[in-house]
Amino acid sequence: MSNGIDQSLEGIERMPLKLFSEKAYLDYSMYVILDRALPHIGDGLKPVQRRIIYAMSELGLSAASKHKKSARTVGDVLGKFHPHGDTACYEAMVLMAQSFSYRYPLVDGQGNWGSPDDPKSFAAMRYTEARLTRYAQVLLSELGQGTVDWSPNFDGTLNEPRMLPARLPNLLLNGASGIAVGMATDVPPHNLREVASACIRLLDSPKSTLEELCEHIKGPDYPTEAEIITPGDELLKMYRSGVGNVRMRARYEREQGDIVINALPHQVSGAKVLEQISQQMQARKLPMVEDLRDESDHENPTRLVIVPRSNRIDVERLMSHLFATTDLERSYRVNVNVIGLNGRPQVKNLRDLLEEWLKFRYETVRRRLEHRLGKVRDRLHLLDGLLIAYLNIDEVIRIIRTEDEPLPVLMERFGLTEVQANYVLDTKLRQLARLEEIKIRTEQDELARERDWLEKTLGSRQRMKTLIRKEIQSDAEAYGDGRRSPIVSRGAAEAFNELELAPSEPVTVVLSEKGWARSAKGHDIDPAGLSYRAGDKFLDMARMRSNQSVVFLDSSGRSYSVQAHTLPSARSQGEPLTGRLTPPAGATFISVLGGDPDQWLLAASDAGYGFLVQLKDLLTKNKAGKSLLNLPGGARVLAPSRVYDPATDRVVAISNEGRMLVFPASQLPALSRGKGNKIIGIPTKRLQAREEFVVAISCVPRGGSLTAHSGKRHINLKARDLDSYEGERGRRGNKLPRGFQKVDSVTVEG
Repeated sequence: MSNGIDQSLEGIERMPLKLFSEKAYLDYSMYVILDRALPHIGDGLKPVQRRIIYAMSELGLSAASKHKKSARTVGDVLGKFHPHGDTACYEAMVLMAQSFSYRYPLVDGQGNWGSPDDPKSFAAMRYTEARLTRYAQVLLSELGQGTVDWSPNFDGTLNEPRMLPARLPNLLLNGASGIAVGMATDVPPHNLREVASACIRLLDSPKSTLEELCEHIKGPDYPTEAEIITPGDELLKMYRSGVGNVRMRARYEREQGDIVINALPHQVSGAKVLEQISQQMQARKLPMVEDLRDESDHENPTRLVIVPRSNRIDVERLMSHLFATTDLERSYRVNVNVIGLNGRPQVKNLRDLLEEWLKFRYETVRRRLEHRLGKVRDRLHLLDGLLIAYLNIDEVIRIIRTEDEPLPVLMERFGLTEVQANYVLDTKLRQLARLEEIKIRTEQDELARERDWLEKTLGSRQRMKTLIRKEIQSDAEAYGDGRRSPIVSRGAAEAFNELELAPSEPVTVVLSEKGWARSAKGHDIDPAGLSYRAGDKFLDMARMRSNQSVVFLDSSGRSYSVQAHTLPSARSQGEPLTGRLTPPAGATFISVLGGDPDQWLLAASDAGYGFLVQLKDLLTKNKAGKSLLNLPGGARVLAPSRVYDPATDRVVAISNEGRMLVFPASQLPALSRGKGNKIIGIPTKRLQAREEFVVAISCVPRGGSLTAHSGKRHINLKARDLDSYEGERGRRGNKLPRGFQKVDSVTVEG
């Protein structure tokens, strides 16, 4: 230590930890965003992809060459340009070779490069071989023509291109995905011909709107042949904002009653889809499916067979359920976040992206033409000097033989530049002697015409546009193909509910006086003959199908519903409804209903008020039920009676005093809840004192009859007998014959 300062720390920069960590994290973030995860708008590639393609081109692995081991390529990439892990580099190379991952693959692989069922199942790089595809020439053909900037590699021993001179907007054609720090990108692939057509439209009409460009680009085009079902307005919105979602749905067809799936959404595994369907079958959630088979082979890469249980199965409804519950339908996020020409990441809409790429292409073509113009001018300059030397060959030879320094003598004698004089001196004598004046002049003429064309093209923006248009059209013809993913309009997928999944069997739901419920198979059982708990007995029953909902009505006028197939078997004594439902305190269950949800019912109270209601209006998912009938003070709920036809039925109401009134059911309102209208007139004081009230209400169909039971006696009233009791709704009604004025119940015969 000296003067309180540690000499070993001299010259070391000191920085607060807060500032250092902020700077380090910011530097790391910018590196990940700009040099790893996000593609550039020019060639649509990330750095590792660009380096792989460039390294393969340097190895001479063109589409016309033989395949070479992938390890050779990966070794060159890591050793020369990309000092990172070999696994990550090889996986990036594999992705560019998979025809089911890339719309237009850049690498032509030989060996095991994975499968749609398991893209990660590719062989190690020491086993596989690769070369570039023909399409890769779109990125590489202009590389050595002065079109791009070059930068030193990581150790400064080599140069690598900062960008590849793409002749087409590869970013849109193959798409891109990546996760950076604080941002991500997901660009879907598109069809080459459609994108080329949109570029030409924008070249010809720079003021074209997004809607006009979307006349050419209908939507994304994935490598698989599954359907894109995203509506057109949503696709337009996605292209306008650069953010959105694309939904894909598998394609299927019918073959001899079987369902054959022949196209899956992008990056969906057929094995996983079969596993998802199989799990539902094991959980008994797909009773309408009997068998599954995977018949995929080399000729049919995707062929999944679903065998329905019978020909009566609604195939469209079944597939709608599978679309909603499996990967047969999939949504893909779209986020067109790319690095622009200004070097900054930004989410771009379709028009801005195409416009910016055309600027990149214009600049690339300009640099290519200027580079070529410089080469042509240099060659013409050399040819001028060579022609002078040829015309004065003897003098040139003499000067070279006699002069110690022939260069300045040649320059002074013939007016040559240093470059021309050196070229003459570097030319072998036998080559110079063999040259003919006509050949030199022919080459000069050809180069002069090319120079003039280059100068005219570079001097005219319209000529440049025409050249770019022709090159885009040429590439579209050479590499383009038809759309693979059709864009169609489909309804939303909908999964089965529990009722649809339940088997449809005839059942009878039995309700006891104590509120215990159970379900017996069939409609021919004797509910009174079932065993009940001590002190309990049969109250009511309803015949229906097992996949329908059963409705219970309580004494407070509330209705409840449960699914019939969830009730316990009639072999047991059932279960209390209070375990599933929560009726008001003191309320008891008085009736059970079931059957067709569109069935009409007559809901009424013994105060003589009621209305017509459909069974489906009594259904509810609320355990506390829903209010159905509003009861006047002291009134009680009557069991609802079936309405056969609201237009022709007649309502029959009988009071405990033996009065009966008959009137058309059409005079009652159709409500979903409420008190209803007056059916039969009962004096208010007698009603409040419970001296007079309604004991039975039923609907009798046209031509039907009614039997009134009074103790052990009964009376049968046919249609013409009921006519004598017909009156206006709300009247007191007429007295029944003596001996039948204490009616217990009524039954209706159709």
